[in-house]
Amino acid sequence: QLTAMRTTRQSGLQTMAVQLATELADKMRANDGQMKKSDADNPFVGLSYQHSVDGLPQSPSKLCYSAYCNTRELADFDIYGWKKRLASTLPDARALVCRDAQPWDEAGHALSWNCQPGTGTGTSLVIKLGWQAKNSDGSLVRDEAKQFPPVVAFTVEPYVQ
Repeated sequence: QLTAMRTTRQSGLQTMAVQLATELADKMRANDGQMKKSDADNPFVGLSYQHSVDGLPQSPSKLCYSAYCNTRELADFDIYGWKKRLASTLPDARALVCRDAQPWDEAGHALSWNCQPGTGTGTSLVIKLGWQAKNSDGSLVRDEAKQFPPVVAFTVEPYVQ
């Protein structure tokens, strides 16, 4: 029964992670003004967050509920709201958005936090999400670096600079 309960919990968390990744991908696609910028100027690319390290996210300079926001302010606002939902949904949530031609680590038989952008400018953006999961025996899921690996890697359509 305990194993069934753990499996059900992990399944629910994975479903929520896919929904959160889809939400962020939709916000990224909708903010074309920021997505067409270079990776260095794009606030979505390089987004890195871990709740246990970073704590709750800081409010952006402008809350875009009813005020006019430019595309950068809207991106900051969207990222802030998304991080808050991530922190409240997944235990010890961790997220990373990067260009990665190979999110799956063949040697480790798991997703990896490392980003390998590959060659060319059309490499897809990948949203990686993870949390401290448990194995069916109750032990913590850890990779070779003694960290919990990503559980979800969601590919966003490629943007060419």
